[in-house]
Amino acid sequence: MLQDIDIRNILFLDIETVPRYAAYSDMPEKMQQLWEKKSTYFRSEEETAEDVFNRGGIYAEFGKIICISVGIAQEKEKDRHGIRLKSYAGDDEKKILVDFGKMLEKYSRGRDILLCAHNGKEFDFPYIARRMLIHGIPLPNVLDNAGKKPWEVKHLDTMELWKFGDYKHYTSLDLLTAIFNIPSPKNDMDGSMVADVYYKEKDLKRITEYCQNDVLAMAQLMLRYKLMPLIDPEDVEMASSDNQNNLRV
Repeated sequence: MLQDIDIRNILFLDIETVPRYAAYSDMPEKMQQLWEKKSTYFRSEEETAEDVFNRGGIYAEFGKIICISVGIAQEKEKDRHGIRLKSYAGDDEKKILVDFGKMLEKYSRGRDILLCAHNGKEFDFPYIARRMLIHGIPLPNVLDNAGKKPWEVKHLDTMELWKFGDYKHYTSLDLLTAIFNIPSPKNDMDGSMVADVYYKEKDLKRITEYCQNDVLAMAQLMLRYKLMPLIDPEDVEMASSDNQNNLRV
């Protein structure tokens, strides 16, 4: 039951992804051909594969991760929580994934942790796992679902929890924060803008802050689900940048 889950054992996360190449013309010919085939499933007859190139970041085969933000809730006192945020961001996707994997293994040692993301079961969790395998990085146990029974998979999804078994539609994090009176994580940008902000504006800091806001919003939403008070702004803490693997939990 949701009320039985200790929020301190949840690792909230969000990822930001972009196409692996800055432009369609930069893609190797073979990848262009494969994108041509892939994109036929969602582009209109008037659109070319190049026209929908920006959507490549959605697919782990054609995209890459440029930021993973994580958050761990900490109990300040009875019915009052804070959160510690940490981001792994940069141009080197392999380094991001290696550092994230080290932190994940360290954090999960000796405790039964749960990963939580919004639409994470359909996007964040499999995307991270696929990109790790592409880079030859061993999967942390909490991401390796092969052969596990459903109840052994330690994944939570704030969107799935909201569905209550109803699989008919997608509910955005922005909508849920609005109806639960949580400050919106969507301030000066949204997901459709990430590729341009990364490749054209080269503003990774802006993307990282956007990703962190989503993590905070997810933690707030989980508290609402559990009928608990929200985290106050003064109880939001950033992990120091001098130790990538330490969330000091």
